[in-house]
Amino acid sequence: MPLDRFSTQAAAYARYRIAYPPELYVWLLPQVPNRLRAWDCATGNGQVAAVLADYFRDVEATDLSVNQLSEAAERPNIHYQVATAEHTPFPDDYFDLITVGQAVHWFDLAAYHAEVRRVAGPGTVLAEWGYQFCHTDQPALNQVLNQFHDETAAPYWDANRRHVENEYAELPFPFARVRRAHFTVTKYWQLADMLGYLRSWSATANYARQHDGADMVALVADELAQLWGVGEREVIFPIFARAGIV
Repeated sequence: MPLDRFSTQAAAYARYRIAYPPELYVWLLPQVPNRLRAWDCATGNGQVAAVLADYFRDVEATDLSVNQLSEAAERPNIHYQVATAEHTPFPDDYFDLITVGQAVHWFDLAAYHAEVRRVAGPGTVLAEWGYQFCHTDQPALNQVLNQFHDETAAPYWDANRRHVENEYAELPFPFARVRRAHFTVTKYWQLADMLGYLRSWSATANYARQHDGADMVALVADELAQLWGVGEREVIFPIFARAGIV
């Protein structure tokens, strides 16, 4: 069974992880001529599945974390269930679209690609995307955030996390008619939102496991508070995406 990295912080993940921008779906959906069934793999709290439910008759949404699925938004045409990316209960030749948001870097790629090919119907589109670390509208704040991300948290990131930083360039994508795109998400966050987001990281959970439940974010919280000040700041997340025909 693949390692479940996000169950312990499922509530924080659901509250503070970003929603993907409408522009991503405007780019993706015209590539999908048939819209009967979609599979949102590694759905987490179901944020992508909830959008797809507006466009597909049936949406299957899977995750290996029961805690994550317990935070997912319910829709009448979404069926949530526990399953890994590499082994699912779905029939052959079943889906018109398969999506994976901010998760493919954790998969056994050979087994995952075999499963995608098995459950994909004729002309099925596979879309994968992720987002990189954010930046704010203040250089001094960015310096502290980057140091926390790149240095303090560095020993606690899983090795596969590097694939997000290089936009999956080292992860094979052996499919046809590949398209790539970039987007941004802009949030207006209070300090508490930023701290909550940092606490949703897999590195934060790894730190707590190795340090008797200690909070890694506490190491930087005071310095961030001094720089943040009162009120909201603009926080920008870069997003990368790729899609192809299975």
